[in-house]
Amino acid sequence: MIIKRVKGKAIKDSRRDLTIEVTLTTNVGKFSASAPNGKSKGKYEAKSYIKSITKDIQALENLSDYFSDEHLEKFSDLRRIEDITKGHVGANTLFAFESAVLKAISKEQKKEIWELINPNAKIFPRFVGNCIGGGLHSASGKKPDFQEFLLIPDFRSPSKNQKINLEIKEKLKELLKRKDQKFSDKKNDENAWMTSLNEKEVFDILSQLEVPFGTDVAASTFYKRKKYHYKNPQLDRRPDEQLMYMKNLAKNYKLFFIEDPFDEEDFESFAKLLKAVPNSLVVGDDLTVTNYKRIEKAIEEKSINALIVKPNQNGSLVEVSRIIELTKKKGIKTIFSHRSGETKESILADLAFGFQANFMKCGITGPERLAKIERLIEIEKKLK
Repeated sequence: MIIKRVKGKAIKDSRRDLTIEVTLTTNVGKFSASAPNGKSKGKYEAKSYIKSITKDIQALENLSDYFSDEHLEKFSDLRRIEDITKGHVGANTLFAFESAVLKAISKEQKKEIWELINPNAKIFPRFVGNCIGGGLHSASGKKPDFQEFLLIPDFRSPSKNQKINLEIKEKLKELLKRKDQKFSDKKNDENAWMTSLNEKEVFDILSQLEVPFGTDVAASTFYKRKKYHYKNPQLDRRPDEQLMYMKNLAKNYKLFFIEDPFDEEDFESFAKLLKAVPNSLVVGDDLTVTNYKRIEKAIEEKSINALIVKPNQNGSLVEVSRIIELTKKKGIKTIFSHRSGETKESILADLAFGFQANFMKCGITGPERLAKIERLIEIEKKLK
């Protein structure tokens, strides 16, 4: 595949914020891909753009002619794209660019995108679906301090798991109405139900259901001056008190999945929680930010047994491949994840399946979330 022209433009994501779409004109046609935006961002994430979307778009125009000498035919050829764009564009732009390249190569070779990563892929990731929300993803007012409450059905069939998630999400609407007098069928940034209940009240509801569940605490978002500042109800917890609280929640509610239960600098508390609840997944996201060195540190310090992979947090799919190689070697579970500000780009499903991730986190409903879910179900149908 030969690139003839590269063009970028600003589009709006599901939160109506600007993000980037990259379009390639190639010898086999035109191919576009877009990047999502995160609202709850880790301190150590790669920069989305070098200076701005506008500057990145201009950089693509300036570099366009440099790609015409490159013949791209396999996943590892993405490194050549990175050599040219290094220092000129940010992570969002690079991710969209590389995604468009994979689409073009797959078209030319009459292969699925995931086959360029791993033609022998067979096992489907389980869905991690955000059903009830709080934290930064929900509007102001009384709400859970924890950011996401997650359903994780355990079938190996994407279509079965999505069916369960849809049924339970609808059932939760009725359960929330009974317990939350302020409930009004409204949804947040990730199309999850909004509620005025606190995290324990939400867990009380979820524990009535026969499906594994968990939470994204996003603790860094309410950690300040060495304390966790809860608003619902209002109280402050020291790190040792937060650790005890998370241990109790994990054990009392049999939490299967616990993401970012502590501040993004606190590798030690993550490790203490993992030691206390080895049968739960203690998941790094803001802690690890799809960054190889931070992931290495988290593994060395035994802080996690699972981590979130957000490709646009890093930008480089080559680097994502290195991260997956490391996690498989060290026995760490991987969760390929959407962002709160999403587009209808579906390549996350191909990446999750191609890299044989254990889970794919992409919400349950909403057109931008369903694009990824339906793509994974499409792969499943094609392989039957």
